[in-house]
Parts: sequence; structure tokens; C-alpha cells
Amino acid sequence: MSIALSRKIINTISIVGILVSIALTIYFIDLGVFKDINALRGLVGDSIILGPIIFISLQILQVVIPIIPGGISSAAGVLIFGPFAGFVYNYVGICIGSIIIFLLGRRYGKPFILSMISDKTYNKYIGWLDNQSRFEKLFALAIFLPVAPDDALCLMAGLTNISVKKYVWIILLAKPLSIFLYSMALIYGGSFLTGLIG
Repeated sequence: MSIALSRKIINTISIVGILVSIALTIYFIDLGVFKDINALRGLVGDSIILGPIIFISLQILQVVIPIIPGGISSAAGVLIFGPFAGFVYNYVGICIGSIIIFLLGRRYGKPFILSMISDKTYNKYIGWLDNQSRFEKLFALAIFLPVAPDDALCLMAGLTNISVKKYVWIILLAKPLSIFLYSMALIYGGSFLTGLIG
């Protein structure tokens, strides 16, 4: 399969995912789930085991294949499961997904990476890979602060000599802040906008 065809398939899946997210958001607003936390939790089901497993699986999937924006799913996790459990489930799912895409990038190399990200993003960050030591520092900083496309950098990290162990440690230690910031910004930003509209 060519890079162009792979990229077209990924882009189509992403667009469909965004459209489905918009449709579900409108449906959930109609159901009132954003005003009633019990209604929101009811969407996942009452199972204390199955609900988190489904959610963590969706978080892994959205990292590997960008079906829905990660920030939206992170906020949903906190709203559905509460601040602590939601953060933990977000963290577990996103970290597992980030490790998977790194391993895929390492296994399948540049053609696979170019099928997942745009040429513009690739060209913007490929210079980071020139210096291994500098890359590791910049990569850790980018993962720690939500300022760069994490998933693209995780894929591109597969092209470097960074060890799997060091990569995993960077993800585990640097991801919590960005996950927390994304989740809280979307939740409280959404509440602020709802207050303005209402």
C-alpha cells in the first residue's frame, strides 16, 4: 500500500471520527448528559470493570488511530469517572497507545510514519532527530508540556536510537501533566462557555 493511499485512509477515518464526535456531542446535549453527571455515567454502563476497560481501550485506539481528538476523550474520562479515576484511565490508555505507536514507528519506519502524519509535520520535526541527546531532551519537554503534536513525535522517536526503556520512562513521567492540563482545560473551558451561552 502506498503512503498516499495509507494517508488518505487515515485522514478519512479521522474525519469520520470527528463527525461522529460532533453528532454524539449534539445527541448528548439533547439527552442532558452534560448537566447531569449521573446521566453521563450511565452512558458507560454501571459496570465498574467493563466501563473503564472500554474507555481505556478507546484511549489506546485514539492514540494509535486518531479517531477523535485526544483532548475531548480525556475530558470525557474525567467527566464520566470523576477527576481521580478519569485521570488514571486517561493516563493508562494514552501511555499504552504512545508506546504502541513508538514500536510501530520503529518496526515499520519512515513509510509508515509518513502514512500517519503530514509531510509538513514530519519536515517540521525531522531536524530534532539530528542530535540524539538533544532529541531526547526536546522530546521529554514536548511530552511534558502540551505544546507539540505528541503522537507524531512518538512515531518519529521510533526513527532514533532511543532505547525502549528510556522512551517508556519519558512517557510515564512526562505524560501526567499534559493529560491533566488537557482534561481540566476542556472541562472548565466547556463549563465557562456553557455559562456564557446559558
